[in-house]
Amino acid sequence: LCLSPSCVSLQENPEPDRASIYHSVIINTSKEMMCYSDFPIPAHFPNFMHNTLIMDYYRMYADHFQLTKNIRFNVRMHCQLHTSLTCASDLFSRRFCLSVSQTHVLNIKKRSDFSRSGQWDVETENKDGRREKHIFDAVMICIGHHCQPNLPLHDFPGEKRLNSRFNHSLYNLKPKHRLFSQHPTVNDELPNRILSGTVQVKPNIRRFHGSNVEHSLTTFLCVFKVFATGYNFSFPFLASNVVPVSENQTSLYKYVFPPELDRPTLAIIGLVQPLGAIMPISEMQARWATRVFKGRKKHFNCLLFCCIKLPSSAAMQRDINSKQEAMAKRYVSSQRHTIQVDYINYMDEIADLVGVRPRISRLLLTDPRLGLNLLLGPCTPYQYRLRGPGKWAGARQAIFTQWDRVAQPMQTRPCNEPEPLRSLKWPLLLSAAVAGLTAYYYKNSLLVFLQDPAALLDMMKSWLPTH
Repeated sequence: LCLSPSCVSLQENPEPDRASIYHSVIINTSKEMMCYSDFPIPAHFPNFMHNTLIMDYYRMYADHFQLTKNIRFNVRMHCQLHTSLTCASDLFSRRFCLSVSQTHVLNIKKRSDFSRSGQWDVETENKDGRREKHIFDAVMICIGHHCQPNLPLHDFPGEKRLNSRFNHSLYNLKPKHRLFSQHPTVNDELPNRILSGTVQVKPNIRRFHGSNVEHSLTTFLCVFKVFATGYNFSFPFLASNVVPVSENQTSLYKYVFPPELDRPTLAIIGLVQPLGAIMPISEMQARWATRVFKGRKKHFNCLLFCCIKLPSSAAMQRDINSKQEAMAKRYVSSQRHTIQVDYINYMDEIADLVGVRPRISRLLLTDPRLGLNLLLGPCTPYQYRLRGPGKWAGARQAIFTQWDRVAQPMQTRPCNEPEPLRSLKWPLLLSAAVAGLTAYYYKNSLLVFLQDPAALLDMMKSWLPTH
């Protein structure tokens, strides 16, 4: 298995067509929602982590599952890969390696006997320019969809996409589509910047003239230009007929498998735009893909290893068409909305195929505490390790302690609070109940009292003992 032809760059000056981040990036998904399902992020880590802490977590994961000894850094690939880092705890073979920085995959081609063997010819180039060819039983492509910046210099004006938490009409930014017809952006910083004048909303740009920018009203000097126009994705190392892409649209079964291949030995991992964290989704895709790969191997005991077989090509295409039609109805037409998924629905969909979706209705009867946590609590990845292949004994406890891990990074200030006074909650509730019952029992007398308090007081005096 060949993994990650082009990976995230951690260099100061990233190479073209490699996903990269800027130094101050902080993740916008919480640690409990983005962690791998069998390895919680340390409790003392902040809930929204800086990118360096995310790398620390990935290193911890690799060390915990003893993966680093099988990863070849900065060297050419020469070992057969069988699975990916994202499903390390499901390994059925430890012979695998990882293509990382300074090793490029130049092309991936079907072998001449692909219809029988399902194998791929992979050509790589190392940092010294040396090229090598390899044969792989299966291939996972894990490059994501943030490698090729979309720079529509030929296509101004462009859309502005802002959040819906302030008055768009006031700033002349009201969109022309319905709410939730595009991927939402939640950000409190932009309205504050507009109010303080550090961000000024301008009309649509017509053209650039060197350092000058021309729009419909005037021309102004612009020292730096930052394009917030998203990315394109493609697979230039594959033959165009293997995974054809047009305007960010491609046909993949469940966004993973090309439906027309004779053998299901190619999987695309992470090519989704979720309303939620992508890391657990990529892990779930990898868990599914490895079992599909196993299903085509005759020497595997599929009952033991929980192998999976894909449906027919026609059935897969029907599923693809159905998803595309639903997306077209829900979202405004845009290259941005071609791989949208809802986190919980998609995770459950793939978990059903793997056999790891939690049975909440049964748990409500057999383990009510756990069942209620799943029904009413957050959909954290641990619940997909409660049953089925890859079951993790620590999943139940991880679910019960997830709120403790959320709270711990905020408990940084020691505070010696005074002993709480004895609670008056129950005495007050009891007194209120007694008063309510008394008022109901003597409601007729209460009406008399409200009309003539003196008469009721005289009546009450008659009940008092006389001396």
